[in-house]
Amino acid sequence: MKQSNHLLTRQLWMFLAVAEEGHFGRAAEKLGMTQPPLSEHIKTLEASLGVTLFERSRRGTKLSSAGAALLPAVIRFADHAAKLELTVREVAEGQLGVLNVGAITSAMTEIIPLWLAELRQTNPNVSIAIQEIDSVEAAPGLLDGTLDIAFYRLDGHPGKGLDGFPVTYDRLWVALPENHELSAMPKLPLVALAGHPLVMPSRAVSPAYFDSIVGACRTHDLTPRILHEVRSIVSQLAFVSCGQGAALVPQSMRRLAPENVRIVPLLEEISIVTTAIAWPTERHSPLAEQAIQVMRRIAAGRSDAAH
Repeated sequence: MKQSNHLLTRQLWMFLAVAEEGHFGRAAEKLGMTQPPLSEHIKTLEASLGVTLFERSRRGTKLSSAGAALLPAVIRFADHAAKLELTVREVAEGQLGVLNVGAITSAMTEIIPLWLAELRQTNPNVSIAIQEIDSVEAAPGLLDGTLDIAFYRLDGHPGKGLDGFPVTYDRLWVALPENHELSAMPKLPLVALAGHPLVMPSRAVSPAYFDSIVGACRTHDLTPRILHEVRSIVSQLAFVSCGQGAALVPQSMRRLAPENVRIVPLLEEISIVTTAIAWPTERHSPLAEQAIQVMRRIAAGRSDAAH
């Protein structure tokens, strides 16, 4: 009958102690046990493996060839187990942990650096693994456990099994090629874009963001003529730079605009959510909760500043 993993682990520790001490009596003392049960455990391990691990004689105990072959693997196992034990203890004490974070590119250049700086002030040993995602990948990653937290474009509730809140807002402006007939206007009403081709963020990549922009257009009597759907706001600006149409983009994207692109304010004041944070409701950890609370403070501070 197979031994339990727990028993096998104990016996591997015993094997290592005997190998290091070269003596059953000293190994038993090191392990805080008597010699007879230690000898019995080693015999059980040998029977389980079908090999002799030690050569015993009046002069002492030494490793057999099979025992010598097994020893490096057991040493590695012991090292990994010790590191795991330390990590578990530190996580339990809130000293250390790993957060798997998914983020859209714009969040990584805007809000995440500030979030990381504040999080590390209270938890300097935290380890953050960030991966770039499209907004549409956030919910699946959170629900299947790949991600602990996601930063993405979402206006509204993140969906079943998830919770979250908006982090950053921005005004919607218009990006135009510098030689565009509307580029000289100081402000544009949305309806002025009627009939002009638009470069939009792909609905397949960020459905909520796409729908919020199309909804804003229709609210202000514009039926958008969408010529291209692209994967990011940076791509929108690149297409505008190539003369492929106009684009509705957050005001803050002015700093990323190429020299031949003009970002013009809209006459209407349309606020959009540019980044939201979300997390799974069924999985909680002290570290994730700390990270979420830090972002709540940042979002509240930005909201106060805006008013």
